[in-house]
Order: sequence, then C-alpha cells, then structure tokens
Amino acid sequence: MLLNLLAKEEKYYFVDLLTRLICIDGEATTTELSLVDKLKYEMGEDMSRYRKGNLPKEKLIEYFSAKPKTIKNLVFMNLAAASLNDDWYSVEEHFLLEQIQQSFQISEKKRSELIKLVYAERDLREKTKRVLAE
Repeated sequence: MLLNLLAKEEKYYFVDLLTRLICIDGEATTTELSLVDKLKYEMGEDMSRYRKGNLPKEKLIEYFSAKPKTIKNLVFMNLAAASLNDDWYSVEEHFLLEQIQQSFQISEKKRSELIKLVYAERDLREKTKRVLAE
C-alpha cells in the first residue's frame, strides 16, 4: 500500500527486506512470491531494473532506520501486511517484525494504528469480492 511513494533505492531495499522477512521461516511459498510480484508491480516502472541485493537484514533495517518517520511507518506497515498474507503464523517473522519496530522506533500505539489499517484494507478487499460476486 502506497509503496510508489518510496524513492527508487528505497523500493529496491524494501523488496530485499521483504524477501528476508518472508524467507526467514524457510522457502517462500507461491502465495508469498505472488505477493512480492504484486508489490513490485505497485511500485511501478522503477522495479523493472531491480536485481536482488545481498545486504544482510540487519543492514537493510539500519538503512531504513535512518529514514524519515513516514518512510519507516510505510515500510513497517507493508512488511506487517505481507507477514499476514499467508495462512501460517511464523514466530520468526513475528520476531523480525518486533526487531524492525524497535529499530524504527515505532511506538506500540503507532504499531496498533498501522496494523488496523492493514486489517481495514484486507476487510475492504474481501467485502468488495463479496459484493461483486452477488
């Protein structure tokens, strides 16, 4: 959501961090890979030149930690949404999201607000599907 607001380099690093998140509990599933493709499409033409980076997750987190609050909130919200995209709960993903939240200095209140937005978007998509199917 709103990933097109990121600068080109931020988009590349976001996809790298997203990939680290979804692969932390093993190989990425087809659903997770589809989500990455969807988000890359949302980010626009910049992603046509994207090549997977080799920075460790700690360096990627550090990169975003130095960004403005808006960017950190946007990145965290989209990572949280991605972690909720599949039907499996992953403790490793949860711990990585906590690490990112702390590194980005996102308060519990802000985290809660961002998660509510993730669920609101998800609910709207499901409601739209139901209305269209009627």
